[in-house]
Amino acid sequence: MPVSTRIAGIGVHLPETTRSTDQTEAALRAGNPRVRLATGLISRMTGVRSVHVRPEGWDASDLAVAAARSALAESPGEVDLLIFASASQDLVEPATSHIVAAKLGIDAPVMDVKNACNSVVDAMRVADAFIRAGTYRRVLIASGEGPSVAVRWSVRDHDEFLRSFPGYTMSDGGAALVLESREPEGDDPTDAGPGILASRAIAVSRHWDIGTLPGGGTMRPHDPDAAYFDMDGHALQRAFLELGPQPVLDLLDDNGWTWDDFDLVAIHQVALPYLPPIFERLGVPDDRTIITIAEHGNLASVTLPLQVQLARERGMVGPGSRVLLIGLAGGISLTLVAVRL
Repeated sequence: MPVSTRIAGIGVHLPETTRSTDQTEAALRAGNPRVRLATGLISRMTGVRSVHVRPEGWDASDLAVAAARSALAESPGEVDLLIFASASQDLVEPATSHIVAAKLGIDAPVMDVKNACNSVVDAMRVADAFIRAGTYRRVLIASGEGPSVAVRWSVRDHDEFLRSFPGYTMSDGGAALVLESREPEGDDPTDAGPGILASRAIAVSRHWDIGTLPGGGTMRPHDPDAAYFDMDGHALQRAFLELGPQPVLDLLDDNGWTWDDFDLVAIHQVALPYLPPIFERLGVPDDRTIITIAEHGNLASVTLPLQVQLARERGMVGPGSRVLLIGLAGGISLTLVAVRL
């Protein structure tokens, strides 16, 4: 009988230290007296009220390790493969997964999966393929996002401020998932137990240059300006809207689902004003979503696991609940993963 992949454990780590948007704007005005920055602009444009900031001396691997310990506490056992899945990384070389494994004391094969804010959901698809193929039985996915390191606090002019704008809403955090194989109970191949039910990925790579963080690559290896976010927020929004709702609706149609079949629709969140048009075009009911962008900022790959964790804590989902994860990432890409908990 074919095996399926179930989520056996979830862990999220959010640093206790936060920075309010008011504090961000005050620091920008104090450090850039020659650049006119409208008061309240960041909160009005994005809806972000605060972001999390990693402790001094913590790296992306430390955030991933903290979350992984929580996930492994929920589902203890041997790990056959460790995947570090994040837009952030400790070093260009070696893979950050080695550092995470060393800090956790895990002796298993490792790899990094990196696709901007879709890193975790893409790692879920990779782990699912390994598990269904019988290569591994238990896979730990760990993400550590530390985008606060790429915030530009000194800007030359208003245009550079706008290009650096997304960085002021990025947040540090960690998330982890334990995925393990599950065999159908009895002889029923249609067993409706927990597991990854379907997934799909789409990329429109001609938009790759809309948003970049160039540092560490071969294009601009020693350019100090390459260490900061550079993004056209409006162009990114247009690119995602250009994708339209059809890929999501096709996934539902292909599996005979409606929105009534899902208890939670978790979607990556870049800015609060972007969400109502997306939900309206998809037809997602308001009571199936959780808004994280306002209080937690843009947590990149950590966003979707956080929403699932919050939904569990609030009683929105539990064993048997269906969840649809909708990942949106620079590049640009769309990744969908439907799961029964």
